[in-house]
Amino acid sequence: MSYLSARRSRDPISAAHQQITVEWWRRRHLDFDIFTSEVVVAEARLGDPVAARLRLDTLHGIPLLEVTEPARSLAEAIIQSTVLPREAFPDALHIAIATTHELDYLLTWNCAHIANAEILPRIALLCDDLGFALPYICTPEELIGDTYAH
Repeated sequence: MSYLSARRSRDPISAAHQQITVEWWRRRHLDFDIFTSEVVVAEARLGDPVAARLRLDTLHGIPLLEVTEPARSLAEAIIQSTVLPREAFPDALHIAIATTHELDYLLTWNCAHIANAEILPRIALLCDDLGFALPYICTPEELIGDTYAH
């Protein structure tokens, strides 16, 4: 959500991610049932108060997924498996919330700990061992659809 509501970045990569996010929101968000979580809302509150207000306004009205005990347990299992470091518990929790609520997709620009092609197979295997199906985790760029059809 931060890319959707942020001031235009001067960093070219961040600016590109912002543009892709805005384009995805404009063209595709109505094609999906969109959810957020208490963890996202808590993260949106951080930092500059004006920017935080814009992020929270963007999240307003999006159904909120609660952090359940199964989600907390799965996040802890992800950390315990050493797939992610302890300090990445919030990222493990994002994955676990989407997984335990049986979402189809988890959309993120966090490629360090969430949309990471090297660690996702290990997280998927762990989820499978625990009886969960990992959602398809990707960036907005991967889920923007056929750019020539719109």
